[in-house]
Amino acid sequence: MEAEFIIVGAGSAGCAMAYRLATAGRKVMVIEHGGSDAGPFIQMPAALSYPMNMKTYDWGFQSEPEPHLNNRRLATPRGKVIGGSSSINGMVYVRGHAMDYDHWEEQGADGWGYADVLPYFKRMESWHDGGHGGDPAWRGTNGPLHVSRGPRKNPLFEAFVRAGEQAGYEITDDYNGEKQEGFGPMEQTVWGGRRWSAANAYLRPAQQTGNVQLIRALAQRVVIKEGRAVGVEVIRKGAREVIGAEREVVLAASSLNSPKLLMLSGIGPAAHLAEHGIDVVVDRPGVGQNLQDHLELYIQMASSQPITLYKHWNLISKGLIGAQWLFTKTGMGASNQFESAAFVRSRPGVPYPDIQYHFLPIAVRYDGKAAAEGHGFQAHTGPMRSKSRGSVSLRSADPADDPVIRFNYMSCPEDWEDFRTCIRLTREIFAQEAFKPYIKHEIQPGAALQSDADLDAFIAEHAESAYHPCGTCRMGRADDQNAVVDPEARVIGVEGLRVADSSIFPRITNGNLNAPSIMVGEKVSDHLLGLAPLARANDQPWLHPDWETAQR
Repeated sequence: MEAEFIIVGAGSAGCAMAYRLATAGRKVMVIEHGGSDAGPFIQMPAALSYPMNMKTYDWGFQSEPEPHLNNRRLATPRGKVIGGSSSINGMVYVRGHAMDYDHWEEQGADGWGYADVLPYFKRMESWHDGGHGGDPAWRGTNGPLHVSRGPRKNPLFEAFVRAGEQAGYEITDDYNGEKQEGFGPMEQTVWGGRRWSAANAYLRPAQQTGNVQLIRALAQRVVIKEGRAVGVEVIRKGAREVIGAEREVVLAASSLNSPKLLMLSGIGPAAHLAEHGIDVVVDRPGVGQNLQDHLELYIQMASSQPITLYKHWNLISKGLIGAQWLFTKTGMGASNQFESAAFVRSRPGVPYPDIQYHFLPIAVRYDGKAAAEGHGFQAHTGPMRSKSRGSVSLRSADPADDPVIRFNYMSCPEDWEDFRTCIRLTREIFAQEAFKPYIKHEIQPGAALQSDADLDAFIAEHAESAYHPCGTCRMGRADDQNAVVDPEARVIGVEGLRVADSSIFPRITNGNLNAPSIMVGEKVSDHLLGLAPLARANDQPWLHPDWETAQR
């Protein structure tokens, strides 16, 4: 069995690459360990808490005990399904800030500055403002990925934005446009009432060309001969086989599985590979290093009015919402319920936002369990650019074993200061006039927790991953010893092998990672096809004029 290109992983970047290669007439084979993404648990936006907690769809990874978080092991979901994590995520769409990508370029990712990547964001989007304003000139109109906005009918969505304005923050109609900083509508990958995953946007149209073969198998390693990747060894239907690649192999298996596959293939830190009896093909010390993520807290308020989603937190209501969605693709089931957001700066001297807010009109946990009985609402918040770094390493030489995931969360003193700031700024926002009709009392952390020590104890016990791991196969210049791939995503030291997913990010971007991951797939597609990159954009993003001296 052979193909021109083999892509390992039918996730956000993998599907995008399959589409672009297939529509250019190339023969592509996509290897995916997970199964079908059919069914309401994935396709209904409001059911988002279910798939990421189902073994059917999730790899089920956990971190090692985190020493700064009371030795808790944190859930680390990754999609094991067609569409990858785009089929189990919260469907939140955030490009990231312009300065994120300019930083990438400064770190050696030449050709990945904001002016370079913005045309790819535009190419991939079909953007819909939903009647809530925006920056049309900054957005795409005919790409495969539909990006929309929820109806924002619950008054709490507007209260959150107004409260931000009353607290002195900026308002933005489009955080994915000219101005990320401020409070405004949140965007989602939802279209026609369905989750618009990378599978729906890219893979299915790619398959319709007849140039894509999707096979279900578990990749074991990349087969390398005389310094060149020539195929992928897989377990398929219980049997071991090698699938040959005529041109290139691309790993798009996630920031946890892509470095694992490189190491199983003999590419990584030589001493670590030797520990597990793996022959070293290329000594690349950066493989599996530079692991980053976003941590967040849920700041929860009890509601004095019965207007939150809690009124639907019963079997009858859930059944009615499900039925309406099933037959009409409308109603409460057609939104992820993340419909207001904010990006703010933590202090003067920070040039662009380093705190993100998701607002949700219910007090609930990511696993779908109500954290508080009764009506409430919450803001998910956390710092965007922690300096803490972790690693992904091999548990053994057995491809069936989970990788060892150490995030090393909260290992920098600044992390604690930044999180306390997030809590205090959120309390200030909830104390504004706009929330007066709705707030009964603070559920968590709880008004009694005020001192630094009290807040630190709360953070250690309650901080959760936002599920944005990245950075483990960092992109940089070919002479950078800690880089894993060059600016064309080619694995340094091996011919015919690339990595294209969130693992190549030099540094984590502002916000959720689905959009940047798809963008990576889009841009690397042009490199695979030998095309000139899209022309650089001239758009200049907004920065707060007083950022050096003012926090807002």
